[in-house]
Amino acid sequence: MKRLNNPAGTSPGHTRRQALGLFSAGATLLTSPPAFAQRVDDVLTEALVLRDPDVPATGNLDGDINIVEWFDYNCPYCRKVAPEIRQVVQDDGKVRLVLKDWPILGEVSKFAARMALAAKYQDKYMPAHEALIGVSSKLTEPRVRELLDGAGLDMDRLNRDAAANASAIDKILARNHTQAVAFGFKGTPSFIVGKFRVPGILTMAEFETVIADARKAKKAN
Repeated sequence: MKRLNNPAGTSPGHTRRQALGLFSAGATLLTSPPAFAQRVDDVLTEALVLRDPDVPATGNLDGDINIVEWFDYNCPYCRKVAPEIRQVVQDDGKVRLVLKDWPILGEVSKFAARMALAAKYQDKYMPAHEALIGVSSKLTEPRVRELLDGAGLDMDRLNRDAAANASAIDKILARNHTQAVAFGFKGTPSFIVGKFRVPGILTMAEFETVIADARKAKKAN
């Protein structure tokens, strides 16, 4: 997990087993503070956390369980877990994956997030996202542009859309940040699965277990 305000270093964080243990131990239901029901502010409503109309989602958009991921394109752990999450979502078939850009690792991360979100204006957020999250080396602004161009985006339009919608994009990033901090996340990647907070990365098997437990919790409510 890449830590907030620690872009140069790697924090020991939770092991994968400990991350799952936190979930299994009660980890933290979103019905505990800071809960949706309490609505700490307007940004922490269930609607905006799970179904912000301006935040991209993939998988089964009518699925019964949401996975919400806060990520940074320059986070190596986000890159490592991305194909596993994609496979879990595909194999399950009933999961909706919400992708919350949380660029906490510097100016290039912010640039990448803004350009990816600008790509949605030409209906190409997912190709942009997959191009940026799929690399193994640290991103630079020229590399971001190269990757997006290679993913088939109209770069002239992308630049225009990024400039014309700069305020709206920055508001999305601000909402994502406020939510992540309010939920107590310390770095990327961080997740909500169903109504549980899960800080850190999990294996595919652990994600499958968490999803199953989230479904049980949903039925019990």
